[in-house]
Amino acid sequence: MSLRERKRARTRQALIDAATDLFERNGYDETTIADIAAAAEIGARTFFSYFASKEELLFPDAESRVQALLEALSNRAPDDRPIDLLVRVLADGGEVSDDIIGKLTPLRMRLLQTVPAVQGRALQIQFNAERRIAGILAEAFPDELDDLTARTLTGAFAGAVRGASQAMLDRADELTPEQRAEATRQAIVTTLGPLLKRD
Repeated sequence: MSLRERKRARTRQALIDAATDLFERNGYDETTIADIAAAAEIGARTFFSYFASKEELLFPDAESRVQALLEALSNRAPDDRPIDLLVRVLADGGEVSDDIIGKLTPLRMRLLQTVPAVQGRALQIQFNAERRIAGILAEAFPDELDDLTARTLTGAFAGAVRGASQAMLDRADELTPEQRAEATRQAIVTTLGPLLKRD
């Protein structure tokens, strides 16, 4: 990255860290954008160069799944099928690890259960990401997928990730973060195993 890109990345991370700390200490509703900007040592107007709202701070890597799939598609083998790429993104990327061991994760899960604005933003992000991923897969595999089957496959995969991740977070006191991340990967691959078998 260039110097400017590194500086933006540091400022972005500073905002995420500041928001996480303030949400934990003061509460989500009680924390303002001005509070977050001040804690990150930037102006309140500059905040909006990085995030559109407080809710956005809780989902800083929403775009990473789409980008990871695009990268996997660009490097796919001739015999790869759609599910193979989804599982490879899961295994090779940080998706599950970030969802389970990230500092923001426990806070985000609590707020998802109590703050309607966070719930709404999470559903919007999830819907948009799944629609984009389904569209990418349908375009890349026109002989195997149409819009309906692409969306069904993407929804099944996303549901498996969410379900396994939530189950592991509920066992936070029993396992280390790394063990939870690995158990989640294994559970998803095992569950989707029949789809991975070739004729």
